[in-house]
Amino acid sequence: MSETQDAAASVLLTRQEGAVRTLTLNRPAALNAFTTQLLAQLRLALDEAANDASVRAVVITGAGRAFSAGQDLSDPLIKPEFGEGKPAKDIGHLLDHYYIPLALRARSMPVPVICAVNGVAAGAGANFALGCDLVIAGQSASFIQAFSKIGLVPDCGGTWLLTRLVGRARALQLALLGDKLAAADAHAMGLIARVVPDEDLAATAQATALKLASMPTRALVETRRAFDEAMELNYEDALKLEAVMQSQLGFAHDYQEGCSAFLEKRAPQFKDR
Repeated sequence: MSETQDAAASVLLTRQEGAVRTLTLNRPAALNAFTTQLLAQLRLALDEAANDASVRAVVITGAGRAFSAGQDLSDPLIKPEFGEGKPAKDIGHLLDHYYIPLALRARSMPVPVICAVNGVAAGAGANFALGCDLVIAGQSASFIQAFSKIGLVPDCGGTWLLTRLVGRARALQLALLGDKLAAADAHAMGLIARVVPDEDLAATAQATALKLASMPTRALVETRRAFDEAMELNYEDALKLEAVMQSQLGFAHDYQEGCSAFLEKRAPQFKDR
């Protein structure tokens, strides 16, 4: 196990245990609200994990009592300058240069990404979490689409994710009312994968990541891509995409290894990434 960032020096902590890279948002006094610095560091850390062959799964979580309260409205890039004649800040610039690249990076990682939600996940913090492959939440965690309360629409992929995860009616209820959604309710409606006792969250996320890291990584990532693309395809085209993927994966090492291990009644040693 290794820690590559000093807690006092960085808004993002990086730790590796085996083939699992853990990224911890580290602004606990501000409930890990996103600043441009944190967004940039998180994207860089994901790039580094993507390019490191020793990493076969990533866990993202928050320090302290929250995952992320969303965008820090005091960040100079978007903090309103109150007063007559003061120019408005362009929030779209923040999205174009920070949130969109980050969301796309997380969604296209060459390894599975688990989000371990401890405490509140609000606004962009909620939607970034929901964009990860698996979301595991502590029982005291909550999710809030806080945008309507300050005159905005869901961002960081929220409009795309929510309707696909829970349907239009529930998505609109969450987005329009902006009410706090308890972890158990989020799980019941299919918004997240799992809820565990708070004290078990870190261990559960790590164990899940280690399990994924031992599996055929390339096939897992292609499964994510197949599901995402299938949402935009008709049935026949989804069937054809499956055939293309199976053809490619069938020539890969991990398929050959998986079949050999099954027939030889031994544990497989997967290597593809």
